[in-house]
Amino acid sequence: MLLQRVRAVVVSKDRPSTSVSWPLPAAACWCSTACSVACSGKTEARETTLQRKSHTCRAADREAAATTAAAPAAAPERELYQGHYGPWSIEPEDVAEVWSYRIGLSATVAAFIAAAAICSTAGDSSAGTAPAAAAAAAAAWALNPLVLLGAAGLGVSLVQIHIYMTPVKRTLQALWALGVAGAGYLLLSHPGQPLPLLVVQQPWSVWLVGPAAAAVTGVAIKEGICYGKAEAAALALALPLLCLTHLSGWAPEQLQQLLLLSVCGAGLVFAARKYTQPIKD
Repeated sequence: MLLQRVRAVVVSKDRPSTSVSWPLPAAACWCSTACSVACSGKTEARETTLQRKSHTCRAADREAAATTAAAPAAAPERELYQGHYGPWSIEPEDVAEVWSYRIGLSATVAAFIAAAAICSTAGDSSAGTAPAAAAAAAAAWALNPLVLLGAAGLGVSLVQIHIYMTPVKRTLQALWALGVAGAGYLLLSHPGQPLPLLVVQQPWSVWLVGPAAAAVTGVAIKEGICYGKAEAAALALALPLLCLTHLSGWAPEQLQQLLLLSVCGAGLVFAARKYTQPIKD
């Protein structure tokens, strides 16, 4: 059987043309091998490209997940309330103001109750008996700091109080300032004597410290009108009566003691119940 040959002609400039022949099966095998190598190379290149894309997508997913985990949680939406002038929400500053107002009132009421208890047990510091003098001396170190605490607490509350009529708010602050100034004058003019005991012994001194009591009365009236609280109304009634009866001297001591207890009780309930109100109120 004659084998067919494949002729390849190579043309040369100096030499005559020559022909080279390969057997047909060898040529077919070579072509098949070349095609397989080419197809294999393309397949490998395609797989390499797909792997690179897969690695790139995975890296992007990991980066996105890390960014999401590192990002701070979104702030919760604040609740909106409907007011007379439109919707409003509670800001962190509002929360701080409300708590400052309540704590200031608590400090004022606690200082007043403590000072009243000490004065009731201390007796008259001018008495010549040794027990009375010892009690007055022991109370002296605590009463004036209590006055300072109560005045500071009331001052903070009058700054943070929510009264939208500015003249009313400024009036209450002015009354507080007058009462503090009067208390300072009494302390300077009577050195070494506790201020609460001085007010107990000298009724005329109510003229000087009374404006601070009027500021407390104004706060109680505001709370009674806005929230309808019975303890606020009782405080707004009992505190002025206590000051007036002590200043005038016409009421018996038992009535003054009753009024003092009423002021302490109403003030205690008033300050405690402020913590039961929602912040928005």
